[in-house]
Amino acid sequence: MLEQEIKEFLLSRGVSDVGFACIDNADTGELKNCVSIVVRLSDAIVDEITDRPTPTYFHHYRTVNAFIDRCLLELGLFLNSKGYNYITIGASQSMPGTPFNGRYSHKEAARKSGLGGIGKNSMFIHRKHGTRVRLGTLFTDCPLEGEGEMTENLCTGCDRCVKACPSGAILGRSYEPGIKREEMFSPAVCSEYMKKQFQHIGRGAVCGICMRVCPLCKGGAENG
Repeated sequence: MLEQEIKEFLLSRGVSDVGFACIDNADTGELKNCVSIVVRLSDAIVDEITDRPTPTYFHHYRTVNAFIDRCLLELGLFLNSKGYNYITIGASQSMPGTPFNGRYSHKEAARKSGLGGIGKNSMFIHRKHGTRVRLGTLFTDCPLEGEGEMTENLCTGCDRCVKACPSGAILGRSYEPGIKREEMFSPAVCSEYMKKQFQHIGRGAVCGICMRVCPLCKGGAENG
């Protein structure tokens, strides 16, 4: 099966997990099948975050994003060689006029691919690696069959992320299908705080505090 071939292709390059889904609401024309990839972050680097990010975390964040983009490009070329088209979604790219939104939500693609769910902090929670992951998405006209969405809510509702967020951007609502991100989390408040407080650390582009305090950070739901 081509799904297994794609998985082996990506896992051999260091990707942590791979999932598939058919997504009808993406602005990708006839390319409705998606490949969602997960890359685990370094626990040692994330553990260094205290009440602020570190320069090492900022560099790690950018490096992992570049790695994800390269893996998606290589996958796209692989699919091209088999006669299929592809569209890659940038690992961390906002679209013009929507500063806090990408072309399609990596979190939604990963959730619909059965790789995990979404927590109160509006971050993706991987079924094994918890919140300490970065995501990537590729759309293709290659026929793919996924496992279906995960129905289990992995978020324990402990509110650690709500209490730890220095900006107050995490509003405390639990995720449910159809809920708008702004009902759970304010990206504008988060971004404004980071730019003011962490400008000297990675130009105020990253934080990571809510990710570090999440009890699902190591070993997924088993540590909830």
